[in-house]
Amino acid sequence: MKNYQIRTYKEAIEVIEEIGMLPLAQLVPAYPSLDSITSKEQWHTGSEMDPWMWRAEFPKDGVAAYGKFIKKKSVLISRRLLPFVRVVLSSQQPLEKRYEDGLVSREALELYRLIHEEPGIDTRMLRSKAGMKDKEKKKTFDSALVELQGSMDIVVSGTKAKTNELGENNGWSSTSFETMDYWSKSNHVKEMKISVEEAKKELNEHFAKICSPESMKAWGKIFKL
Repeated sequence: MKNYQIRTYKEAIEVIEEIGMLPLAQLVPAYPSLDSITSKEQWHTGSEMDPWMWRAEFPKDGVAAYGKFIKKKSVLISRRLLPFVRVVLSSQQPLEKRYEDGLVSREALELYRLIHEEPGIDTRMLRSKAGMKDKEKKKTFDSALVELQGSMDIVVSGTKAKTNELGENNGWSSTSFETMDYWSKSNHVKEMKISVEEAKKELNEHFAKICSPESMKAWGKIFKL
């Protein structure tokens, strides 16, 4: 596999579009991650060269879906590869049906409904509307968000700055979310009406072209190829 080393947001977009999936940190052996192909000195500098800042730009610009989709780890998925990944990793059943079947937590269902009603809602507002602002409910809130990302029901849509009454930045930015359906439609990602096996075949062919045997084996386990 190519040894990528990048410096700019534009170069990062090119890598994502070429390899299809880019974890933020190492997820698969002998496979790139955003932190492995960028300079560690640039992270958390707040500059336009800061990969940590880019993570919110990718979904906002429609470059890639972003969320904790795999093993509770943050991953960027290109618009081209996303339809196949969704077929393999997400459920064909509506969230309400999965909740009735005991496959989804009540908290996840409630958060999904709020995100569906208000695309781009940030975590501060979401916790407030869900009645989960209390400190002891933070772990449950975070767990429900990870659950919804893992099932590919929601995506990170960007970040929102915390502001004071004068509209000035005041504190850390918070993550904002949209449903996967809303993000996909907004960014013209076609839904694939194909079987899981057909989607797996597409993913297998894609990774076989770019991966070493070691990383191919890891992707094979993740997608059950």
